[in-house]
Amino acid sequence: MPLKRVEPFVVRVDSSTGIVDVVPVYTGNAPMDQTVTRYFLAHYIATCERFNFATAENDYEECGSFHSPKRNQSWYALWAPTNPASPLNVHRDGSVVRVTVISVTFLNRANGVADVAQVRYLKSELLDSGTPRTVTHWIATVRYGYAAPATEPRIRRWNPLGFKVVDLVSEPETVILPSATDGEPAGGKTTP
Repeated sequence: MPLKRVEPFVVRVDSSTGIVDVVPVYTGNAPMDQTVTRYFLAHYIATCERFNFATAENDYEECGSFHSPKRNQSWYALWAPTNPASPLNVHRDGSVVRVTVISVTFLNRANGVADVAQVRYLKSELLDSGTPRTVTHWIATVRYGYAAPATEPRIRRWNPLGFKVVDLVSEPETVILPSATDGEPAGGKTTP
């Protein structure tokens, strides 16, 4: 018996003329508009930097759909249960981390290639015990690109255009220096 494949397609009907056409499947060859890239960057950071035990497994898999193979290896190492810094171990107390993206800025490298962006965001942590939420400011520098979209439907529903995070460095945007006496920042300032 010959193997059969099901190929999904979208049929578009013009509401004014009634003309019907088939929408072509994106193959990863057309350049992406900055608006689309901005959406993917904001969505990636919001999903991959948050933590809620109820959605952790789905978030882990969704973030993996955006990674290059090298980035996926470091992602796996971060989430490994044997890693003490794994979100699964750090938030074992039931704490929840929420993320709010503030801005996305595109950068051009010296060679003129525009494949780097900085994403500023807030991380809010609320402990299960009811202690107040802590809010920290973060900045992520992301090198990204586009590749052929995945053929697996589960991955394609998260990442239909083949957006890939090649490299990511995320660090606190400000550092508060503790005072030895009253818990206020030393000198009353924060440093960049």
